[in-house]
Amino acid sequence: MSATNLIEANDLVKTYISRKGLFGTPTHVRAVDGVTLSVAPATTLGIVGESGSGKSTTGRLLLGLEEPSEGQVQFDGRPMPKLKSNAWRQLRSRMQLVFQDPLAALDRRIPIGTQVAEPLDIHAVGSEKERKDRVETLLQSVGLRRDQASSYPHELSGGQRQRVVIARAIATNPDLLVCDEPVSALDVSIQAQVINLLRDLQETRGIAMAFISHDLKVVRNISDRVAVMYLGRIVEEAPSEDIFRRPLHPYTQALVSSVPVPGTALKDRIILQGEPPNPAARPSGCAFHPRCAVAMERCRVEIPAFVSVEAGRKAACHLVPATSET
Repeated sequence: MSATNLIEANDLVKTYISRKGLFGTPTHVRAVDGVTLSVAPATTLGIVGESGSGKSTTGRLLLGLEEPSEGQVQFDGRPMPKLKSNAWRQLRSRMQLVFQDPLAALDRRIPIGTQVAEPLDIHAVGSEKERKDRVETLLQSVGLRRDQASSYPHELSGGQRQRVVIARAIATNPDLLVCDEPVSALDVSIQAQVINLLRDLQETRGIAMAFISHDLKVVRNISDRVAVMYLGRIVEEAPSEDIFRRPLHPYTQALVSSVPVPGTALKDRIILQGEPPNPAARPSGCAFHPRCAVAMERCRVEIPAFVSVEAGRKAACHLVPATSET
């Protein structure tokens, strides 16, 4: 593992088995298919793609919440411990998840102060008084009042509830946050507030983030690098500005063309035809070729390798020539 990366995933594969009916033939579905990525300390990797692309499954694999069928995750230079082992439980204080739906992530019957304190209780951080003081400090750090510790989730707005979820996630001073669509359920103005909060927390605490979203505007504002996923695979990864200034993969080009620019009509928008294929019945060759306007015969029969195409940039496309860099 590189000394500059906090977490690395190498050739991750996650296969689920589904069947229709009690006696149906089992079908193997590859939700994640050979994903390799890394996140450096105090940086943000945005992971984007359509629904069903494997983004959320990748996030759970990074946290060790699910075990990969193949491949390995390394955190701080060591392999991810086995799920629910003592070593994995101890490591949880350094890795946390920010959920998409704050109301579903919180227990409506318990005051938010008690819920923010839960990670501190689990990991026995400080005395009871120190934990209480820390909860109040955490609430203030995410823009809530100290006295709101006694409030219940239903008494807060959606944006305030998401701030509670973030306060709970950072309670143990984690090194890594995996944010799974953390602002998709919020109004646009509240989205901006939560994104600014996450950026401020990263600057002050040096937290690394894997930010999962289908909203490219949000990803552009918060990410240092962006990985674009399609049907369980990363098809392009590059610095954020490079992705949005000059996307290389046809799928990335279509996604970026749909991002509105104030005062500019979406006249060059690329409209993708059809829906993403069923992961249980993958197309041959490049999975994107049935929807790609520039696909050639090679795309239909040969899976493109995910290789370096420029310095600091990788892509999986036969139309994008690889460099000699490995």
